[in-house]
Amino acid sequence: MSHNDSGQAGLPASHFPVIRSIDAAAIPRWLAAGWRDCRRAGGASVFYGICFAAAGWLMYFVFAEAYALFAGLTTGFLLVGPFLAIGLYDLSRRIERGEPPRLGPTLAAWRANLPNVGLFAALLTIVLLIWARASMVVFALFFTGGLPTFADVVQSVLTFEQPEFSLVYFAVGGFFAAFVFGIGAISLPLMFDRKTDAVTAAIASLVVCGRNPGPMLLWAGSIVLLVGIGFATLFTGLVIATPLVGHATWHAYRDLVAEHEDAVPAAS
Repeated sequence: MSHNDSGQAGLPASHFPVIRSIDAAAIPRWLAAGWRDCRRAGGASVFYGICFAAAGWLMYFVFAEAYALFAGLTTGFLLVGPFLAIGLYDLSRRIERGEPPRLGPTLAAWRANLPNVGLFAALLTIVLLIWARASMVVFALFFTGGLPTFADVVQSVLTFEQPEFSLVYFAVGGFFAAFVFGIGAISLPLMFDRKTDAVTAAIASLVVCGRNPGPMLLWAGSIVLLVGIGFATLFTGLVIATPLVGHATWHAYRDLVAEHEDAVPAAS
């Protein structure tokens, strides 16, 4: 999908975008477009994937013995992922515009709307820290037996060997994940692309999810599946999974948010 930048600079950051309705058939289209961007960006895209994987390996070596904290920080990848993928959004936009997908300029892509991107990143960080603490509390209250390894924890969760623990862990984690996905499904691409303020972008993301509940639920499940495969391969799979999700998210944003010339002012 092409994007027309003419006339965009005159729109204030508080202008609310027009949200489109989509169907579930859009999801494989986003993934296919994301994969094309991965291939065209080449090493620049892989660089971001390696950064995600390296962060996972670092957490494993530092926190593997603190299994409750490690589990919280690992799943917290899904909470801070939208911010960490800004460079991937920039690569996709450059490809879209016919520009060379060079790595260097994308490393500072967050500076395009620093105050609002920084505010949103701070919110994601706070949510991550709260979730990490909540994860430890759930382990302390509901996980029974001796001191487990991380593999024991994963097996217990996936096989429901301790159903009460698994249900509580999924319920609490699902609440945090739903909150972040709701406010972050398209907010960071929107802030990056149009210099939109953080509050308007978060509300727009909620409107996207509210208008397209089925497709967005499937999209969230697709992200969890792809990132879960990356976790299951001891983070090696993140080298491919995270760039694919990041590029696909850019195309999701393009499909879900109308062009600037269709935008209307936010309600006061």
